[in-house]
Amino acid sequence: MQTWYNILSFLKTEAVEPVPYGIFHLCGLALAIVLAVVLCRLHPEGDARFTRRLLLTIAIVSLTAELYRQIHYGFSLEDGRVIWDYRWYIFPFQFCSTPMYAAFIAALVPRGRLHNTLCAYLATYALFAGSAVMLYPVSIYTEVIGVNIGTTICHGSMIILGIYLLYSGYVPTEHTTLRRAIPVFGVCIVIAMILNEFARIFGILEDHTFNMFFISPYCDPSLPVYSLVQKYVPYPFCLIFYVLGFTAAAGILFWLVGRLCRRIRRPTDSFERSFL
Repeated sequence: MQTWYNILSFLKTEAVEPVPYGIFHLCGLALAIVLAVVLCRLHPEGDARFTRRLLLTIAIVSLTAELYRQIHYGFSLEDGRVIWDYRWYIFPFQFCSTPMYAAFIAALVPRGRLHNTLCAYLATYALFAGSAVMLYPVSIYTEVIGVNIGTTICHGSMIILGIYLLYSGYVPTEHTTLRRAIPVFGVCIVIAMILNEFARIFGILEDHTFNMFFISPYCDPSLPVYSLVQKYVPYPFCLIFYVLGFTAAAGILFWLVGRLCRRIRRPTDSFERSFL
């Protein structure tokens, strides 16, 4: 038990909380962009074996960072004892958690409809989610350095992977890509809604905040823009606004990044044609 106590003490090492647009934030954003450029330069052809290894590597690293985060928030130290005190608001199924699951599954399944659909999701919705957080990192940093590094890795990897998939041509920069990704987003929304209902049914909301995808009708609105709508609009219409809003934002960013990739990359190879 003392060994576990020492390990958890180390994992909970505190530091000064980073601020948006401070050194820590800007270095993390710059590193993600640099790594994306390096990957695109070193492997511009979208080799299937390399891409699968990249998907698996990013998934494992992100899952490891998430496991550390769960341990940090799930256990507390008190009078030399390790105490289980899980904070349900950090349950790992937010919008920005889904890319690590999608990347892991995509890395393991054969190339086909499921693989291509998951990659389309990573190049659209996941790219938007990572970019939104890394460009506007409000309420993501804490005083625990390990958590800050982990969240930077997870969100930065979404940018790296999304840009690489589009630049290499592994995912086509065509409107069909967004259409492919919508069902994955829809499934994630349904899962989040079910989890939010379970939280209400099993009484978790009595003592904790549980708001997956920030769309629970039982929690105070907290998501920028959407929170303004949720205050005054009936829930079904709020949900429609959420889905359409995120889809539009993901589509716009996908179009912009895809257009830039088409301008600077070499001619499309067989991978993009085989994807369609």
